[in-house]
Amino acid sequence: MKPRVTQTDIARVASVHNTTVSLALRNSRLIPDETRKRIQAIAESMGYCRDPALTALVAYRNSCRSKRQADTLAYITNWDTKWGWRDQSSHEECYQGAQKAAAQSGYNLEHFWLGEDGMSQRRMSDMLMNRGISGVLLACHRATCNDLSGIDWKRLSAVQIGCFPHFPALHQITVEPRSVVRLAMRHIRISGYRRIGLVLPQGWDNLVDQEWSKAFFAEEYLLPARERLPILFLQDPQQGLTSGGATSTQANDACGFSKWYHEHRPEVILGLSPGVLAQIRQIGLTVPRHVSYVDLFLDGSDGIAGVRHHCERMGALALEMLAAQLQQNIFGPPAMPTVTSLCGAWVDERSLPVAASPALGEVEAMAPVRSRNALAV
Repeated sequence: MKPRVTQTDIARVASVHNTTVSLALRNSRLIPDETRKRIQAIAESMGYCRDPALTALVAYRNSCRSKRQADTLAYITNWDTKWGWRDQSSHEECYQGAQKAAAQSGYNLEHFWLGEDGMSQRRMSDMLMNRGISGVLLACHRATCNDLSGIDWKRLSAVQIGCFPHFPALHQITVEPRSVVRLAMRHIRISGYRRIGLVLPQGWDNLVDQEWSKAFFAEEYLLPARERLPILFLQDPQQGLTSGGATSTQANDACGFSKWYHEHRPEVILGLSPGVLAQIRQIGLTVPRHVSYVDLFLDGSDGIAGVRHHCERMGALALEMLAAQLQQNIFGPPAMPTVTSLCGAWVDERSLPVAASPALGEVEAMAPVRSRNALAV
């Protein structure tokens, strides 16, 4: 058996001390980039690989060391108000999940708001540096700020919750619209419904590069042409991710919703915000007496069927990914950003009563196909 290549072997070839090799292989910023890359290239050419047992032992010993003061990680938001994002349970659950995971990993998670008076991206960057904070979770951003390139990301490890803002490109933890829509459509069809209409806030769809509408069109493509209904897009910002909105826009949405419903007569309405259910009630319809309703982003229950997203797990997973990067001394925007998608869980409630039973063959044809890139929770 070929003997394992050790760090001592690499140090001998590279003409450096063992400690330099150890730091270079851990991506330590104490080693100049040129030296670090040279040592890593030598290690790769020699076939070096970490000893998993030794790595586990080091991780265990480090976790047992008591710290006088926990390292602080930043949870950066850019909402309309400092704490307005907490009014939406999905964001609050993400934050709580990240907080719990941070405590379990020996970190302190502190909230920072980019909307503070006098705050800028440059100032935020300087503040983090002066505080010695090198780990960032990016979450809850309004649609008007899509570029955070002004922050000095090269000295930070960062993970983004959700897909917005788009710049810089960071590792992301997000909801996977295609699996959510597929799951909802499957249960609706199994319950015996045929005419399914989607009411979607335009702002939500734009933030994710039309992933929600594309997912719905993909599922509709599998249906007979006579059963395909057009999507109704709402324009009112109150149906989107931020607060506020003009009364005239709300009135236009209400008028458009009434016209869309009476023209296409959906048996089931798919919605993506509480405002959709309010629109249904506003035109005098009762769920499920007149129309059934399914929420794609279920918040609570109250008798509403739909897909619940495990947002607390999303926040925890983002923190775990960030902690792993910090332990490996990985800083700066990744060369190849990854997206970790979480599937939701179906909640069966009285807003979607069984209408009829489809043929067995149709149920089998609608069996879920799980994406290899999706993480079911």
